Amino acid sequence: MSGDLVDTGLLGPAHLPYLLRLADGSLILAQRLLEWCGHGPVLEQDIAFANIALDLLGQARLLYTHAGAREGRGRDEDAFAYWRDEQAFLNPTLVELPNGDFAQSVVRTYAYVAYQHGLWPALQTSTDPALAAIAAKSHKETSYHVEHLEGWMIRLGDGTAESHTRMQRALDLVWPYTTELFTEDTVTLAVAADGLGPTTAHLAEQWTGATQAVLATATLQAPPPSPFRSTGQQGRHSDHLGYVLLEMQALTRAHPGARW
Repeated sequence: MSGDLVDTGLLGPAHLPYLLRLADGSLILAQRLLEWCGHGPVLEQDIAFANIALDLLGQARLLYTHAGAREGRGRDEDAFAYWRDEQAFLNPTLVELPNGDFAQSVVRTYAYVAYQHGLWPALQTSTDPALAAIAAKSHKETSYHVEHLEGWMIRLGDGTAESHTRMQRALDLVWPYTTELFTEDTVTLAVAADGLGPTTAHLAEQWTGATQAVLATATLQAPPPSPFRSTGQQGRHSDHLGYVLLEMQALTRAHPGARW
């Protein structure tokens, strides 16, 4: 990861890792959601997850292309996606968690898109004009994602005894990983100081208010605060990311330089 943090003079030392955190989060969640393709519980949701994944993939492509241009080392979106090893990825651990059952995928995806729903508007005033433009486009997509996932959170949480039990179990498993999204570190502090992005406190307040309202309607209870902190945004991941990358990168690495 240290190579990715080199200041080339085209961007501040926190700029590139911040862009990669955003891009990697969208890419890895897209990869996870695409695992549902052909396996959704109903056709509507099978298509919905695929569409959300494609939107996330589009976000990642824009962010990687911008990151490559700012970095100035000739890396394009494919280089970032296919030719970095596990420790160079800066996505939050939340998005690399296994799909589990449908309830677990709904809770995990809702938690992250609700975070994005507060993030994109805040980034529209970024001192990085290209990032602000990407955020404006992405916010329109994410609004639909949040609306769709909120519906499933409420439908299953306040549904049958079985669906409620599964949703609460998923919530207890997934929710502790959301703390990482709002953990301050040298990157987030530098980004906020430079006007590149919002403070984590601002995002946490918006996210907590939005998600707590949905959980209340869904008759679900967020688990109590925990000292646990995942560290994916630092390049220290769970055991799950390696398997995601193995599948995602296998074809490109087996045939380097191939064109289709």
